[in-house]
Amino acid sequence: MKPSFRLAQHPRRWPQPQSGPPAGYFEQLPTRIMAQVAVPARRRVSLAWLLQAPMSMRTCLASTLLLGTFAVSLWLGGGPAQPSPTPLARLDGVPQEQLMDYLLTSEAHVDMTDLAELPAQHLGITQQYLRPSASELTAALDDQPADDAALL
Repeated sequence: MKPSFRLAQHPRRWPQPQSGPPAGYFEQLPTRIMAQVAVPARRRVSLAWLLQAPMSMRTCLASTLLLGTFAVSLWLGGGPAQPSPTPLARLDGVPQEQLMDYLLTSEAHVDMTDLAELPAQHLGITQQYLRPSASELTAALDDQPADDAALL
């Protein structure tokens, strides 16, 4: 078994005396610290040389800067955009069953004002199943309730 350790049994060793600071140390300390921390003075950038340059050099520099800006904007923009398909072409790509489901649901509120703005082209989807005559269209439109106040 280990003997128990008691601090009182061990003699103390007193620290060695340290030497004092050099003469004038505390008087010089703030200036030495500030010299290490101080920010170096900035050098001013001047464009005076540009104003003294000949007119041809300034014109060349301006046109180069403008052309470079244009080239960078085209490069970052990805060049000319590809034309998107027309709305009619996108509508032709939708399956007929999906269109009928959309029109028959209660969330789709299609009224006569929506249908009044028909495009000049014929829709590709209507050629398959709608072939009304002029008399059928007139009869269907006459059957629709009309609000006379809305027509004024």
